[in-house]
This record gives sequence, structure tokens and C-alpha cells, in this order.
Amino acid sequence: MEIREATAEDGPAVRSIALQSMEASYSLSPTTIESAIQQWYGDDRFDDLLADDDVLILIVERNEEPVAFSESALIDDRGDIHWIHVAAMHRGEGIGQALYEATRERLEAEGAETIRGLVLAMNSEGNRFWEEHGLHYIGERTVDIDGTSFVENIYIDQEVVELEPIVVDDQDLFIDRGDAERGSEGPFYTVYTDEECENRYSYYCGNCGTLITAMDTMGRLSCDECGNQLKPTRWDAAW
Repeated sequence: MEIREATAEDGPAVRSIALQSMEASYSLSPTTIESAIQQWYGDDRFDDLLADDDVLILIVERNEEPVAFSESALIDDRGDIHWIHVAAMHRGEGIGQALYEATRERLEAEGAETIRGLVLAMNSEGNRFWEEHGLHYIGERTVDIDGTSFVENIYIDQEVVELEPIVVDDQDLFIDRGDAERGSEGPFYTVYTDEECENRYSYYCGNCGTLITAMDTMGRLSCDECGNQLKPTRWDAAW
């Protein structure tokens, strides 16, 4: 078994592995799965992922044939593992475990101090994987796949995420630096009005320290102060 970084030639194999993996793990329609995979890993999108310095895609080969891959991203000092896909016929061979360890090692080598795992709530096996590897469930969020909303569970390898209190216009707010999205110039952190993180207020630009309360004219998260713009998430097609 060999684990290496992906290249542009791996696009077809990545799409095939993702298709097999999602069909085995998710009760989604074939049309939804195929449409989503084309959005996430179509040729142009895959090239963009490979060109992004903050994104890591690792390939597992058996007998020179790709059989699994992981997609992860470094956001500030946190490593987000978005996907660990293993082709259905190669499950149960320890490939997912080896791929997780290799992905984590690479993220930590690049500066990640914490690791976050993301998985749809409907994937009981995927949720159990994070729990068995010592990550703790800290919350959920809603994501859109091909026009349908789904719940995504969030796991992190630390039990408590401390919030950073700030005061804006005499209002107490709390920055969650454990909940960040990638921006073109730096991360965007989620801001809440309460310490329980139940009421989301806005975002905080990690590049210049500006509180952002509105989207740009195209409905995207953008900082007017420094020009920092939200990068496409793993659920998005390229803008």
C-alpha cells in the first residue's frame, strides 16, 4: 500500500472512488450523488483543489491502482478532514485507518494544532469512525447538497473550545476560533451572541480583525476592510 499526494491524472479515479463510497454510505439518490461528485471533483474543480496550497488530497494505491483518498484543508492552525473515501470493495482492509493517520500527520506537519472531522449525520459508520479515533462531537450545521439540506456533524480532537469574548457597540459577543472557514487572505471565524454557541451573530475576519455583518452583492462572505473573501467550501461548486 502506497500513500501519496494526488495529481491531475487522478481525477477520474477520485470521482470513481467517491461514487462507490457515497453509494455505500449514504441513502441519497444516484442522481444527487453523481451531480454532487461532478460539482466537487469535476476536471476544473479538481484542478483548483490541487492548486490550492491549503488543500491536501492524498491517494492510497494498491498494486498501483487508486483505491481510496482523503480531502482535507488547513485553516489557520486547524486541520479539517473533509472526506475519507474508500472504494467499497476495499473496505475492511485497514485502508481508512492508514489514510487517516497519514492525513493527520501531514496536517500536523503543516502546522495544525487541532484536527476537526466532518461527516453527515446520516452516515452512522462515519460518525462512529471519528468517535473511535478520539474526536469529540461539538455541534452540527446545515449544508446543501444538490439543492437539498442535510445535517453535518462536527468533531474535534479536544473536549473544550474556549471562546474569545469581545464587546461591539456595548454588546457582548463571542468569537469561536474553533469554527473557521477559509478565506482568500485569512480565516473567517464564527461569532455568537452567547457562550453556548446557540445564536450565530456574524463572522470575524481573521486577516484584519473586522466584524462582518453582511454579505457582498453576490451573497458571498467578504470583508470590505481588507478584501478577504470566503473560498468555496467542500459543498460548493467553483464560483
